[in-house]
Amino acid sequence: MTIPKDTAAFTLAASATLSLEETVRTRRSYRGFLPTPVPDAVLQEVLQDAQNAPSNCNTQPWHTHIVRGAKLAELSEAMHSDNDAGRHTPDFSFDMDEYVEPYLGRQKAQGKAYFEAMNVMRADMDGRHRAAARNLSFFGAPQVALLFMPSFGDNVRVGGDIGMYGQTFLLSLAARRLGGIPQTMLGFFAGTVRELLAIPETQKLLFGISFGYPDEEAPGNRVRMDRVPVSESVTFHS
Repeated sequence: MTIPKDTAAFTLAASATLSLEETVRTRRSYRGFLPTPVPDAVLQEVLQDAQNAPSNCNTQPWHTHIVRGAKLAELSEAMHSDNDAGRHTPDFSFDMDEYVEPYLGRQKAQGKAYFEAMNVMRADMDGRHRAAARNLSFFGAPQVALLFMPSFGDNVRVGGDIGMYGQTFLLSLAARRLGGIPQTMLGFFAGTVRELLAIPETQKLLFGISFGYPDEEAPGNRVRMDRVPVSESVTFHS
C-alpha cells in the first residue's frame, strides 16, 4: 500500500468511502499494520459511525477506550509480562476446547492457516507461543480500541450490543480502506488494562480491535479465510 506523506492526504483518501457491498465483502482481519497513526479526523468519523450501532432498548452500553502512543507501548509491555508469567485476568470465560463441530473445524483451519503463514510448524510450541503473543503487540498497529461494557444479568444481550458496535467500527474502517482485527486475547488481560488505564471495576473488557493502515507485506496478512455458503447457515420458512 502506498501511504500519502501528509495528514491532509490521508484524510482526503479516507473520505472517498467504498460502497456498502464493497465494504462488507472486502472486510477482513489484518494481522500486520504500518506504523502510521490514523488521523484524528478520520478516527472521529469511524467512532461516529460506530456510535450509530443498534443496541437493546437503545441502552448503548459500549465504553470504548482508544490507546495509542506511549501508553500503548506501556500497555503492550504489561500484557507481555503478564502473559509470560501466566497471569490472566479475564472478565468472561473463554475455552476453545468447548467448541463442537462444525465450529471446531473452522477454528482449527484458521489457526493452521495463520501459523503456516508465519512459517511456524505445528510441533514448534515456542514459535506458536510467539506468533500468538503478537496479539499483545497489537500486530504493529499504532492504536487499539478496547471495548468495555457494564455487566447486566447473563451479559448475553449486552455482549451482542458490543458485537454490533464492534462490527460497525470494523466496517467503517474497511469503508475507508483501513484495517482492523477483533482480538479476544486482549480480554484475557482485563485486570491489567483496568489498572493501567484507571478504568473502574464496573466496566468489563469483552475484546479489543487493533486497527490502522494494513501492511500488505506482513506474513500474517497472507491469510484469507473463506466463508461457508449461505445455504449452510440460513434456513427459509414459509
